[in-house]
Amino acid sequence: MNVPKNIFLNFALLVLFLGSCQHTKKSQTMNTKQFEYTNHLIHESSPYLLQHAHNPVDWYPWGDSALAKAKKENKLMLISIGYSACHWCHVMEHESFEDTAVADIMNKYFVCIKVDREERPDIDQVYMNAVQLMTGSGGWPLNCFTLPDGKPIYGGTYFRKEDWKNILLSLADTFRLHPEKIREYAEKLTEGVQKSELISKNSQPENFKLDFLTQAYKSWIPRFDTVNGGPNRAPKFPLPNNYEFLLSYYAQTKDKNVLKQIELTLDKMAEGGIYDQVGGGFARYSTDDQWKIPHFEKMLYDNAQLVTLYSQAFQLTKKKLYKQIVDETLAFIAREMTSPEGAFYSALDADSEGKEGKYYVWTKVELQQIIGTDFNLFADYYNVNNVGYWEEDNYILLRKKLDEAFAKEHKIPLEKLETKVQEFKNKLLIAREKRIHPALDDKSLTSWNALMLKAYTDAYKAFGEKLFLDAVLKNANFILQKQLRPDGGLNHTYKSGKSSINGYLDDYSFTMEAFISLYQCTFDEKWLTISKQLADYCILHFQDKTTGMFYYTSDLDAALIARKTELTDNVIPASNSSMAKDLFFLGNYFDDTHYLEISKQMLNNVKPFIVDYPENYSNWMLLMTHFTAPFYEVAIVGSDAIAKQKELESYFIPNKIISGSLVNSTLPLLEDKYVSGKTLIYVCQDKTCQLPVSEVKNAVKEMEK
Repeated sequence: MNVPKNIFLNFALLVLFLGSCQHTKKSQTMNTKQFEYTNHLIHESSPYLLQHAHNPVDWYPWGDSALAKAKKENKLMLISIGYSACHWCHVMEHESFEDTAVADIMNKYFVCIKVDREERPDIDQVYMNAVQLMTGSGGWPLNCFTLPDGKPIYGGTYFRKEDWKNILLSLADTFRLHPEKIREYAEKLTEGVQKSELISKNSQPENFKLDFLTQAYKSWIPRFDTVNGGPNRAPKFPLPNNYEFLLSYYAQTKDKNVLKQIELTLDKMAEGGIYDQVGGGFARYSTDDQWKIPHFEKMLYDNAQLVTLYSQAFQLTKKKLYKQIVDETLAFIAREMTSPEGAFYSALDADSEGKEGKYYVWTKVELQQIIGTDFNLFADYYNVNNVGYWEEDNYILLRKKLDEAFAKEHKIPLEKLETKVQEFKNKLLIAREKRIHPALDDKSLTSWNALMLKAYTDAYKAFGEKLFLDAVLKNANFILQKQLRPDGGLNHTYKSGKSSINGYLDDYSFTMEAFISLYQCTFDEKWLTISKQLADYCILHFQDKTTGMFYYTSDLDAALIARKTELTDNVIPASNSSMAKDLFFLGNYFDDTHYLEISKQMLNNVKPFIVDYPENYSNWMLLMTHFTAPFYEVAIVGSDAIAKQKELESYFIPNKIISGSLVNSTLPLLEDKYVSGKTLIYVCQDKTCQLPVSEVKNAVKEMEK
């Protein structure tokens, strides 16, 4: 980035100062009543946009009408971005967007555009980047003011009502009195947005070594919380991809400190308030550093990735707690987040009855009435005491001991304790079902559905439960039937029978990743073939041929002020790191050197940035682990191939690719390996195979040498 952040911040403050010296006119207050107002959002399908459809603000959805109006009337645009489960979005709506006096100002001086960040992550990326450059931070609600052509001039997140009114009036006057300063600033800021996260092609030879990953890991250690797990800060996000990498890194190094940090984090999250101890599933993050107080919204993408993480950790550790977490979380997904078509919904709100967390917390009196004579045991188990106390006589249920330790301390047989705890959960779930539920965001996003699809495949690999595979196949067929277009592209969102919005790179990359994993569960080559077709579509419509990286948006999409390339892994892995992994696996499956070269070039491009901030590149490092240790191509051929596959997946062997067939196959890894009447397992490296074996344990020994 060539333009210093403080230039943007200083100019933004100047804009407000100039405006605040000029404006004297006051807005008139209007009387309101429920549904007196209806704006342009009324025809949208997004639950978030529909939440604002009866605001007195004359909201427009993003589109030609709003952009044309701003240019025709030479008005600044307000681009206000959020999502349906966002607590502070609700707060700002109630304080400002439902207030007619505030709406008067907004309608008079601005063209106001509401954006669902989950429907239009491309718009969110651009204006989040702008606000971060101006202020050094970001979040939702995201409010960015722009010129009529979309170039940003000022922004922030949540604003109190009086501050919001002052900002509106100041910006309006500054634009009227100092348009040349505004435009000059907008040009500089737009240039900053366009140049941020730019990456050039790394022409240095590829050199992926374990020492490099060890160096990155060591630079990361000071930011570990070695008491409560996770990062050593608050708020505390799960960041499951970080620990997926650490699992793979541990498999290579056998460094016990790595495993200790992984287990500490997974145990503490499972015990904490961030985990719904009654109904399963995780909240988006905890507001404190002990996983105690959740930000109560539940997102599909978090729960999907955490199912994957706990499933893989179970494969390694065989820890009963991790199976429990997967079972309960997927039960929650099936109960509350799955449509009759097998699609997965996006989110549950943090609020119910206008109050954050009300659905999930309990008073002591309520708990005593529900639990009855076992209350003392219950209270000790779930910390209905000073530890679990939250506010206003409410308690957050959380644990401080694993079941084995608790049973020993209380001199209760472990089996009896487990039965009691399940009784507690059943009683509380029945009682909680009678409450008013948090609002459900019932749109289905292709990218997030793919994350949950892969989570189910990972759970199936770890536990072999047919119920999980059934859910996988139903969702995979939903994507094929509803989201895959005849031209080979994917749509991004689905709601009320309607598929819409051209897909983004993560819709493709996460779907490929999920379908590759589904192939590994079923050996149905259809899923590999579709993944290859999607990869070719991405290379045609998303790739930057200069660097080898991929843009987030297709070349078929209308241009924004910047075309972004998503590089860093965050609460969701970057679409480019996912794409690089897909091309690595597809390159191996189809013996396609072009795919492999693209994957290696992408990884080499980001390599210089990894060591300083490894937690932001954990999915890239996960790909690198496939280059830093022997990578095994496992082929299982014969009538018992599926049974052998299930047995093999009970082991945690991350540095492998598995293929199989019940009969002869032309897939390169399987070709000429079928022997009638036998089921054989081939362990290969670089297409050179050991002698086939018939027992899984012998194949595992080959990979553990």
